[in-house]
Amino acid sequence: MKNAFTMIEMIFVIVVLGILAAIAVPKFAATRTDAEITKGRADISAIRSAIITERQARLIVGSNSYIPIGTGTYTVNGATYKQIDNGGLFGGLLMYPITSSATNGHWSSSASGTYIFKVLNTDNTFTYNPADGTFTCVGTYCSNLVD
Repeated sequence: MKNAFTMIEMIFVIVVLGILAAIAVPKFAATRTDAEITKGRADISAIRSAIITERQARLIVGSNSYIPIGTGTYTVNGATYKQIDNGGLFGGLLMYPITSSATNGHWSSSASGTYIFKVLNTDNTFTYNPADGTFTCVGTYCSNLVD
């Protein structure tokens, strides 16, 4: 007698693998979306915290302004300050700028002071207001991205 699997055993294994794949694939897709939203939440928290920290640093030296919109630097009373996108997205705020990309789970900039975070091919638009330091969201997933 030969040692081998019967046809019934092989079909049974294939059916079980098919059922497991049908259950696992949607779970992985949901996990990816959850990861994108979690990344966005972390980025937004870091950006908002950095806006406040930058504001406090400016108050210490006598300036009551928030970080301005732009990509360069400017000088006030001999002190040089960065603008919000100096060196890349949020480079004036964060230690390392965020790389711009129009794909899911990434940031891009559509205009000065307007940023887009994409989740499930849907744009969520964030607007930075240098007058009051707010970083607000308009979009489908904003309730998931911000508190």
